[in-house]
Amino acid sequence: MVTVTEKAKARIDEILMDEQYNGSYFVRVAVESGGCSGLSYKLDFDNVEKKGDQFFEDNGVKICLDIKSYLYLAGTELDYTDGLGGKGFEFHNPNASRTCACGESFSV
Repeated sequence: MVTVTEKAKARIDEILMDEQYNGSYFVRVAVESGGCSGLSYKLDFDNVEKKGDQFFEDNGVKICLDIKSYLYLAGTELDYTDGLGGKGFEFHNPNASRTCACGESFSV
């Protein structure tokens, strides 16, 4: 399961409203090959369920993971930062043995 902080929830709600996405949309989180540490995070909004999707809800946010990504992301916290170092979604992944400096890729 992926948990969602209050700041991430607020930003997700803002995006859903700005883009005029209806209640059928959810947050799709995935892991892809690539990045300087080997694997990278992908976050998108979707309303089409795919075979093997795993759905969770935390803090009022519906989250979807494909089965492969679930294995890498179990226990991960999704956060949002808007500080001086830049703004965007951040993943706090307890399964990552190494992350790159920018936090966008990891390895296990």
